[in-house]
Amino acid sequence: MFMFAIFVLPPLYDLFCEALGIGGKTGGPYQAEVLTIDDTRQVEVQFVVTNNATMPWEFYPVKDKVFVHPGESNQITFFAKNLTGNDMVGQAIPNILPNNAADFFHKTECFCFNSQPLDAGDDAELMVQFIIDPELPRSVNTVTLSYTIFDITDRVADLKITQL
Repeated sequence: MFMFAIFVLPPLYDLFCEALGIGGKTGGPYQAEVLTIDDTRQVEVQFVVTNNATMPWEFYPVKDKVFVHPGESNQITFFAKNLTGNDMVGQAIPNILPNNAADFFHKTECFCFNSQPLDAGDDAELMVQFIIDPELPRSVNTVTLSYTIFDITDRVADLKITQL
């Protein structure tokens, strides 16, 4: 039952969200193309974080929100600190709200693309670079980028053991 919840449910959830067009999931790295910057418009981008119940890290955005022009490249920093006496590996899962903005929020670089190992007591600045596509519907004035960070230390250790 545990193996089903860990390894089968996430891909099923992804398929469900993709089929119904819900979930506000973002894609992988965006290959930046030259976009026209819309100086006539500003979009508020809010940053929200949640720690999974089993994740004992301090994790927060350095800024809670920024105002950006669609088409321009932006960067925001997040702070993570391992508050335990053990080395750990975290993985952040992003989400975009409103859901119809997900296709227009492009991450060119993001700490969420990779797992984040932190030694006991260590901290790190984690960066995300993004572009709001100028084609974002005009009805959307605020976009929320949220991350939930999970402890994947055991999963990474299990993968290393099975690869040996």
